[in-house]
Amino acid sequence: MDGTDADPAPAEARAAEELLDVARRWAEAIVADDAARIAGFVADDWVMVDASGVSPRRRFLELVGAGELTHSAMDPVGPLRVRVYGDTAVVTGRVTNTAHHRGHRYDADEWTTDVFVRQGGRWACVLTHVTDAAP
Repeated sequence: MDGTDADPAPAEARAAEELLDVARRWAEAIVADDAARIAGFVADDWVMVDASGVSPRRRFLELVGAGELTHSAMDPVGPLRVRVYGDTAVVTGRVTNTAHHRGHRYDADEWTTDVFVRQGGRWACVLTHVTDAAP
């Protein structure tokens, strides 16, 4: 939570803390290049949207599982903004990461927005939108 709004209701505050923990553990799974762990954080119909378009869950997990996409760093820049709307939440923040795709290194500084839905008692990401941060 970024502390810019009035204190949320206790249930929303607990959910926001859960989401911060989910975001941290998800980043750890990405840096571990563990496709199975990553899959545990995203819904079956999760997609990532970036300048290249819309990439489905299956494609991302295949790249990681095959070792064609790896990450050696995934670090937030400042606090994440978390907003909870019942069983839906939006997590926004700036992230730097280092990835290797088919042997080529990519260093990124990006704004990310993740939309989560509480499903079966857990938070699952249904959409990730990534935008390059301005220099």
